Amino acid sequence: MSAPLASRLHGFGTTVFAEMSALAIDTGSVNLGQGFPDYPGPPEVLDVARAAIGTGADQYPPGPGIPQLRAAVAEHQQRYSGLTYDPDTEVLVTAGATEALAAVMLGLLEAGDEVVLFEPVYDSYSASVAMAGGVVRAVPLSPPEDGTGPWTFDEADLRAAVTPRTRLLLVNTPHNPTGKVFTAAELALLADLAQQHDLTVLTDEVYEHLVFDGARHLSPATLPGMRERTLVVSSAGKTFNVTGWKIGWICGPAPLVAAVRTAKQFLTYVNGGPFQPAVAAGLRLPDAYYDGVARDLQYRRDVLVAGLRDAGLPVVSPEATYFATVDVRPVRPDGDGLAFCRELPQLAGVVGIPTVVFYTPEHADLGRHLVRFAFCKSDAVLADAVVRLRTLGRGRSA
Repeated sequence: MSAPLASRLHGFGTTVFAEMSALAIDTGSVNLGQGFPDYPGPPEVLDVARAAIGTGADQYPPGPGIPQLRAAVAEHQQRYSGLTYDPDTEVLVTAGATEALAAVMLGLLEAGDEVVLFEPVYDSYSASVAMAGGVVRAVPLSPPEDGTGPWTFDEADLRAAVTPRTRLLLVNTPHNPTGKVFTAAELALLADLAQQHDLTVLTDEVYEHLVFDGARHLSPATLPGMRERTLVVSSAGKTFNVTGWKIGWICGPAPLVAAVRTAKQFLTYVNGGPFQPAVAAGLRLPDAYYDGVARDLQYRRDVLVAGLRDAGLPVVSPEATYFATVDVRPVRPDGDGLAFCRELPQLAGVVGIPTVVFYTPEHADLGRHLVRFAFCKSDAVLADAVVRLRTLGRGRSA
C-alpha cells in the first residue's frame, strides 16, 4: 500500500512545536517555544464568556458569526484603521486566523495559482496554499547586519517573485516570527505592485495591538486603492490572551468575503458560541486596555532580550509580537539552530523554536542559525528562564 498522505501535503508532517513542547515536558524546561500566554485575559472578557455558558450561546451561532460580534469587529476597524465595513456583508467570523487564512486560499485559489509571501513565514501559510493546490513564491526578509533596526527585503526580490500566475500577495504585519512592523514606504510598494498586477492582498494582522517603542501598525487596506482588493484577517487570541478560544475574523469587500465564506462554511461551519459575545465585549474595551497590553509586552520583551544577551546570544529586538530572534553562532559555531534547540534543554533548561522551520527549502540556509523565543510569559517564568539562560553565558566565558 502506498503512503496515505496526499502528495500536496508532503513535507508538512508533525511540527517542530510538538517536538519542542514534548522536550520541555520531558526535561522540566521553561517553554519559550510556542507563542501563547500563561496568564489570563481581561476579566471584562472572561466574565462575559462565563455568563454565556449554559445559555442559548452554547448552540450553533449564525454561520457568519453572531451579529453582535460582527458589529463589534466593524466598529473596531473604524476606530483603529478608519475603514468602514458592513457587518452583514463584509465581516466574517472564523475559527481563529488560521481558519480564515485557509478559507481564503481554498475560496480564491485555482490549482497552480501563486501566492507571494515573506519568509520566515508562519508555518500554516505554506500548508494552506498547498491544500488549495497553490504555489508559494517566497521573498526573504533579512535581519539587520549589526543586530539593530528592522528586518528588510530587497525590492528586486519582491518584483521577481510576481509572475503572470500570481493571484495573492500575503502580508503579515506585525510579522511572526521576526517581530517586524512593515513601514508605510514598504506597504506603499506592495500596494503599487498589487494594483499594477491586479493582485488580491491578504493581510494577517493578529498582532495589530502588540506594537512597541512607538512603532505604528498600518493596515495595507488603508492605502489608496487597496480596500477593494484587500482581505484583513485578525483574531482575539493574542490581544485578549485567549489563544484557545479560536475566534478570528475577516474584513473585506463583499464579493471577496462571500467567496471566502463559501469555503469556510464547509470547514468548521461555526465555532465558539459562548466566546463570541465575550470577544465583542473585548473589542469595545477602552484605548487604555490596548495601550496597556502593548506596554506590558514591551516590558516582558525587554526582560527576555536582556537575558538572551547575557547568555551571549545576539538578539534582533522585535518591534512587535510575542517573539525575539537570536543568532546562535556565538555559542554554537556551526550555526545549527535546530541542533541548538534540541540541546538547549540539557544545557540551560529552556526551550526555543529553530527559525529554519519558518523557511521554504529554497531559502532554508538563511534561517539555519536563528532561533525564536517567546516572551508572552509571566514574570516568574521569564525570571526563571533568564536565570537558566545565564548558564550559557557563564559557560562561554569560562
